[in-house]
Amino acid sequence: MADDIYVQLAEHLDKAMAGVPMSPTLIEILKMLYPGEEAEVALKLSIYDNKTLEQWKEAIPEKADDLAEILDRMAHRGTVLTEQKPGRERIYRLLPIVVGFSEAPYLSGEDTPFKRQLAPLWYKYLMEDFGPEMERGVPLIRVVPIGESLEDEAVVLPDDALEEMLDKASFMAVGHCPCRQIGTYLEKGCDRPTENCMHFGSMGRYIVDVGMGRQIDKQEALAILRKATDDGLVHVCDNVQGSLHTICNCCSCCCAFFRAKLVNQYDSISRSNFVARVDSDSCIACGVCEERCPVSAITIEDDVAVVDADVCIGCGVCTPTCGGEGAILLATRAETRPRPDVQEFLTARMKR
Repeated sequence: MADDIYVQLAEHLDKAMAGVPMSPTLIEILKMLYPGEEAEVALKLSIYDNKTLEQWKEAIPEKADDLAEILDRMAHRGTVLTEQKPGRERIYRLLPIVVGFSEAPYLSGEDTPFKRQLAPLWYKYLMEDFGPEMERGVPLIRVVPIGESLEDEAVVLPDDALEEMLDKASFMAVGHCPCRQIGTYLEKGCDRPTENCMHFGSMGRYIVDVGMGRQIDKQEALAILRKATDDGLVHVCDNVQGSLHTICNCCSCCCAFFRAKLVNQYDSISRSNFVARVDSDSCIACGVCEERCPVSAITIEDDVAVVDADVCIGCGVCTPTCGGEGAILLATRAETRPRPDVQEFLTARMKR
């Protein structure tokens, strides 16, 4: 199929809140993810409108006879979201890049030649081409602090209260981290666990439905988060108010957003409302906090840990293993900011 249909598809996908900057690498990715007639169908599908099979048949009459099979293939490939709530008809819509077709093919954790072939393309695209999209107007993701790391849990804001956010989630599922799998395939990754990429609501139902993930309850979600904390991973969620859609547990060596921040200096991650603060009298200069900090905001100077507040993202990864028994904790920043509401987020994202 000629490249022009993939150029059109890239332009179509670029209309989402998280767009796809055009590049030759993107075209190669789209050729793999949308082979043959799937690219033609994707051009007709909406990223925002859920429709039943019959409704899509009316919208794409030339593919009506084969549309059920095509949509099913696309759903299992990771390019179309499908969902069927109890008592309702199954619906379909096109997945955006984030959270969507960049992650979905990897969520099952299965090692396949297809995923390995995609890996270098994604690594190149996310590092060289997608970076500016990560910080356009407002970052797509936000750090959520480890609850036990706070000096005063009574002052935590709703957007920083992870357990309360889980209470409001309608459906919980977990899959495997795409970034660490890609890093492993390219021998650039780490050995941290991968089954800690959590999705909620429609995305959660979808990945369970097509076998990319498994359903979990709140207790298992909390256990996954505790294990991620022990492993030095950073909790991040979608950076917009409303229903919780995703919680990733990220490492700075593999995560595309962290690599964009650390390597390319993009403002790709919105920090939490907290900052690490050291009690110099309790600090024993063990250096564990310096080693665990994902953004190198902590250094040992004159036998005490020193935090660069401008660099600190307020994740709390530095706190659980403190040798000084609580010498470093998270304090509320002088200026706090909630996640933007949907309208603020959209306005900021659409300003180019």
